[in-house]
Amino acid sequence: MQELSRRRFVQATGATVAAGAIAGCTGDGNGNGGNGGNGNGNGGTETEGGNGGGGDVPQEIADHLDGANLYEGSIEDHTGEDQVTVSVGGGDGLAFDPPAIRIDSSTTVVWEWTGEGGSHNVASVEGSESDFTSDYYSSEGETFEQSFDNTGIQLYVCEPHRTQGMKGAIEVV
Repeated sequence: MQELSRRRFVQATGATVAAGAIAGCTGDGNGNGGNGGNGNGNGGTETEGGNGGGGDVPQEIADHLDGANLYEGSIEDHTGEDQVTVSVGGGDGLAFDPPAIRIDSSTTVVWEWTGEGGSHNVASVEGSESDFTSDYYSSEGETFEQSFDNTGIQLYVCEPHRTQGMKGAIEVV
């Protein structure tokens, strides 16, 4: 029940911020004043972004990450980058860090193991745009990479720690 309460708090806070921004000023479309938003994480959105104005989180991602470790209701915007690194074994060793990212088509995601939390893998969830599964690693510095050429939603998990909240997601735009 604690997760649901935190989620509602984040939603309510986002709605309050958006309402205040609309009433207070027109903004400039860059996250200042909540003037619209253009799909790249800028502007006011249903769920305010954390790192670099992540914008609204697609419902499919929010549903998948409900209860995921380190997920706080935002998506990190990494559009414009050719390569993005996600830590495997972040937080207390049972998280992907960051758990949710937005990237451009043709971006490569590199998952890098921290050496924390035991043996992990990265495996796509059925119904995602791409189908992939890494080997199991536990040593710091091990990597697995995947390029995403098609737009859409990519959901993934660490298979042995899925029920413990080790889940991640990518929005490819």
